[in-house]
Amino acid sequence: MKNFADHVDYILVGAGSAGCVLANRLSADPSVRVLLLEAGVPDAKMEIPVPGAFYKLFKTEVDWAYSSTPQPGLNGRSLFMPRGKTLGGSSSINAMIYIRGHRSDYDHWQELGNPGWDYESVLPLFRRSEDFADGADEFHGEGGDLTVSRPRFPHEMGEAFIQSAEALGFDRNNDFNGEHQTGFGRYHVNIRNGKRCSSAVAFLRPILNRPNLTVVTQAQVSEILMEEGRATGVRCMLTQGTDGRQRRVQDYHCRREVILCGGAINSPQLLMLSGIGPKDHLEELGLPVLRDLPGVGLNLQDHLFAPLVFSNRQRNSMDTVDRPAHLLPNLLQFFLLDRGPLTSNIAESGGFIRTVEGLRAPDMQFHFIPAYFVNHGFERPDGHGLSLCATLLAPQSRGSIQLRSADPLASPIIDPQHYSKKADLETMKRGVQMALEILRQEPMAPYLGKPFSPDEHWPNDAALEQWIRNTSEALYHPVGTCKMGQDSLAVVDASLRVHGIRGLRVADASIMPEIVRGNTHAPTVMIGEKAADLILEDARQARKGLSTVKKTVNG
Repeated sequence: MKNFADHVDYILVGAGSAGCVLANRLSADPSVRVLLLEAGVPDAKMEIPVPGAFYKLFKTEVDWAYSSTPQPGLNGRSLFMPRGKTLGGSSSINAMIYIRGHRSDYDHWQELGNPGWDYESVLPLFRRSEDFADGADEFHGEGGDLTVSRPRFPHEMGEAFIQSAEALGFDRNNDFNGEHQTGFGRYHVNIRNGKRCSSAVAFLRPILNRPNLTVVTQAQVSEILMEEGRATGVRCMLTQGTDGRQRRVQDYHCRREVILCGGAINSPQLLMLSGIGPKDHLEELGLPVLRDLPGVGLNLQDHLFAPLVFSNRQRNSMDTVDRPAHLLPNLLQFFLLDRGPLTSNIAESGGFIRTVEGLRAPDMQFHFIPAYFVNHGFERPDGHGLSLCATLLAPQSRGSIQLRSADPLASPIIDPQHYSKKADLETMKRGVQMALEILRQEPMAPYLGKPFSPDEHWPNDAALEQWIRNTSEALYHPVGTCKMGQDSLAVVDASLRVHGIRGLRVADASIMPEIVRGNTHAPTVMIGEKAADLILEDARQARKGLSTVKKTVNG
């Protein structure tokens, strides 16, 4: 065995939503040394703190910019899948919506064999990390690291959308993270003083001066180092040179644990590259099999949305916020006053419904956007628009992540298998029809213009189905590929330890056995909090056991 006297205690792989939380909580003990490795660059890109510019970060140097395989359920289309590649991970490029999911999501996790993950157990973790602008109550925390606020620049169309839902008999809901999730209202957002509050801003920046924490960026981990069935460190490729093409291999070792926080794509990829995963797949690529875990990379889930897009008759949308005639005054408002339309995350309003009676929880979410939202923002139609995205909350379809090759720099094969279950398509049909009904209510009448997508009404059910298959996109919420549990496809246990490997955990969205009903940043922060508690408790028990042994020996 190597001498670990000069090594760190914990190695965290990935500085995303959970990784930043873990770096903060573990390094709070000055006697513990923590190394945080991030494949991407620092979060210094000018657009990152600007809420209204989130879509401009797609396909840049801070985005892994993945694509799925062609999807039969989407008429052969491949889907764009952005993932953050910078400090803060995807919380540095997302739309900043703070949604925890439905309480039944977590109760079901426990029912699947994961004690301690029910709603009542995880609620204190949500509250602990939160600094809620409205103050603490039964459901919210105050004084935590992560700012949760209400929109600073709410657009008038968002209110008209909410009133239109009320006109159909839906309730107004001012707190989707409170007692009830159903209804329509304004989303809570991770925006502090008008600027993005990512996990890096909330949890990492305030502690960068801790002497026991080291953060290394442009450090892509290519392998987990193992000795006798235990993770002892990682092998890293450090980017050097001004062109970013030179790489130096560096090994890092740790005394206690390696914790993967790379997300639902990168964490299973790294496990498989390290010989932990489905035996047949690894042998096919010529990789040694250190642990046959058939569930690594399986159980991939994501939220799909279908966008209804119309022109805006009032010509008062968010479409012109960054256009030449408006950009300079809006930038001045933003940087000098922390105000103006650039403080908006754009997707400010939405709602949750059950498309059929008797469901345990909502199966459809809506995101209203007072602008054109076409092709993830890459296409910018002229004029003013409005968009309503019907989002499938509890998909039954399951996909997979596989290695493309043994090359750690090769993008993995991402096959979500969208609409492989007919029930998902039927739910989306109901959701799209409801979205259209909401837009047709009187409060939206002054704004609703000509249809952009669909360009005409669907003449029958088959036409609606084809439109859904041709327009649905992923909502950037991949989860589940290192699922938690005890069944044959589980990758980690309820303490997030990888089955059969000592000193190795996974703590990110990949551990979700089933996707939550809502945006996934807030639950991933909670997973980071939970993982920190589990790791620290194990360390306390280990010290207690060592103390007992010493007393016995000395006694």
